[in-house]
Amino acid sequence: MSPAIPPTKTARPKRAIVTGGAGFIGSHVVDELVKRRFKVVVIDDLSSGQKENMNPNVLLHRISVTSPKVREVFKRFKPDYVFHLAAQISVRESIKDPLKDARTNILGTINVLEACREAQVKKIVVASSGGIMYPGHLKRARETDNICPESPYGVAKRTKELYLDHYYKVFNLPYVALRLANVYGPRQIPKGGIEGGAAAIFLSSLLRKKPVFITGNGKQTRDFVYVSDVAKAFVAAGAKEYVGIVNVSSGRETSIRELFRAAKRVVGSKDEPRTLPAVPGEKAGSCMSYTRATRVLGWRPRVSLEEGLKKTKRFFERQGHRA
Repeated sequence: MSPAIPPTKTARPKRAIVTGGAGFIGSHVVDELVKRRFKVVVIDDLSSGQKENMNPNVLLHRISVTSPKVREVFKRFKPDYVFHLAAQISVRESIKDPLKDARTNILGTINVLEACREAQVKKIVVASSGGIMYPGHLKRARETDNICPESPYGVAKRTKELYLDHYYKVFNLPYVALRLANVYGPRQIPKGGIEGGAAAIFLSSLLRKKPVFITGNGKQTRDFVYVSDVAKAFVAAGAKEYVGIVNVSSGRETSIRELFRAAKRVVGSKDEPRTLPAVPGEKAGSCMSYTRATRVLGWRPRVSLEEGLKKTKRFFERQGHRA
């Protein structure tokens, strides 16, 4: 009689909480984690996120990151990793209502960090911003360059980074703060005042044959990086041992007029943009280096602007953005 074979132990799946996981970028991070067989819970109050963005394989807790209930969710779920993307996302709104911005972006982050500390989370990865952090004259800005956040939104993002460093040094909570360039792609809301929103606005308007407006001369540049590339950077940041700040970007300057011409080609439109007065204080340029991301995370952008715009156009067509 052969000896009984002991039952094999199946490894416990890695667990992750994604705050803002029903949002534009957060929902793509969730999808990337689910693909890698993570068990995922989302915390999102749906103030800017949308239920239709939700992956069907995850559980949503509809609460604000400022709520005491956040810590209860962490205590019950016991996450290994946390991806913190919940935020007030508009620079213009932060100027109109800096108190609201600070409550969500600073106090909400502290609440999440306290929950991480109590739950003994292995690592937290947080969405920061490069576009609003680096001076406009810098070409391919690096993480070691001087920064100058000029809005409450930018000040809050920098404050997040400082709190992350504090929790690492005092409570041994490893972190990565990803300074994101101008992220675009499917699920982005075509709405003004949001960093990176020009691609979504141009495509949506052209598809519906609505007027497209460009502020100023359109020569202002931005660094557009596709959302699926960004989601992969979040997952890589969780997996690697590196602790600190990392730029996530395309490393390429694209003028707003150049972006419009690319969107026009993708849609097959002959429309021309209308011009509005320049926005006071708008940055002339933004471009970041991703050299550190390649070195410490093994990450680089893979999706070209033209390819990314085509993917985004197909998404908007499925959503009914047609004339």
